[in-house]
Amino acid sequence: MSDPLVARMREFGTTIFAEMSALAARTGSINLGQGFPDTDGPPEMLERAVSAVRGGLNQYPPGPGVPELRQAVSEHRKDHYGLAYDPDGEILVTVGATEAVAASILALCEPGDEVIAFEPYYDSYAASVALAGAVLRPVTLRPVEGRFTFDPAELRAAVGPRTRVILVNSPHNPTGTVLTRAELEEIALLCHEHSLVAVTDEVYEHLTFDGVEHIPLATLPGMRDRTVMISSAGKTFSVTGWKTGWVCAPPELVRAVQTVKQFLTFTAAAPWQLAVAHGLRHELGWVSSLRAGLQAKRDRLTAGLSAAGFDVYRPAGTYFVQTDIRPLGFTDGLALTRELPALAGVVAIPTQVFYAHPERGGHFVRFAFCKKDEVIDEAVSRLARLGGTGGGPG
Repeated sequence: MSDPLVARMREFGTTIFAEMSALAARTGSINLGQGFPDTDGPPEMLERAVSAVRGGLNQYPPGPGVPELRQAVSEHRKDHYGLAYDPDGEILVTVGATEAVAASILALCEPGDEVIAFEPYYDSYAASVALAGAVLRPVTLRPVEGRFTFDPAELRAAVGPRTRVILVNSPHNPTGTVLTRAELEEIALLCHEHSLVAVTDEVYEHLTFDGVEHIPLATLPGMRDRTVMISSAGKTFSVTGWKTGWVCAPPELVRAVQTVKQFLTFTAAAPWQLAVAHGLRHELGWVSSLRAGLQAKRDRLTAGLSAAGFDVYRPAGTYFVQTDIRPLGFTDGLALTRELPALAGVVAIPTQVFYAHPERGGHFVRFAFCKKDEVIDEAVSRLARLGGTGGGPG
């Protein structure tokens, strides 16, 4: 039987995260690949979820999300960013940010429409664009003075007559870049000039370091009305398995996204929604402690990777450190990460899989630092062996 999968999805297959996590389990390696923490979120928030289950909140909640969470998200947007969103009509709860991105692209793009995204990008972006029958137009982020950024001329050149959406992720996975106000102004200018809708993935909004500020694109002049603002609880509260996210946007954009979302999952799990509402209102002090702890873990891992011989890009946000493997004599990140369990007993993610043009990222490998200190220390100790391998795959 020929491959029954539709042609536009055949290039995706098993995600790199599933492949590398399975490799870690099979080889007993330390998993610094997939970005999930190895500690739980705020205890009181977890108890709220347990209480909700035991209290009978186990049937379908309202399609847009439980009112308590929509109200809490509205309060959070106002308190942190000065953005006013009506919880009844301008906020939609989703099954994580991944569904929010997919539903947004499916809602806003006709087949053949174009979506601009900055590469390297989270792998679901390209899959969502393919599901919509749309076309991805990548703009490459490159290292400049120690951080990844884009060339405004390349961004402008990516816009064409069928461009509909620009997908913006900041703080950015996998590079760790937090877009500056000047960079966001370049994006906003294009949106206004070409009547584009911005879909912003801001799941790491609270996980920035060294005093770097996360600036939502929707806060720039005129951008609230053309931005689908997406975030979630998973990274903020270390509950990635809860898959509870949200969309904030003007009513017409929320209606469009909800029209699609209702036929994907209809609604999101009710107990987690109540617990996350509590988290947004009462656990942001815990999040501040998490951020401080992650900054220390970032410093711990970056120092160890540098000592092991990697060229390291110090992230301003997220869970991840981007490294250049060429100083160690390697050139092919995919080949290296598949051999890394045998070479060092560690699993990482090859950044090249996040590019439309993999050759542009072939020499980068991503490591996650959202792990216990002793796990990071052991991984660094093992990675120190690479210096004596004399080069390898690639």
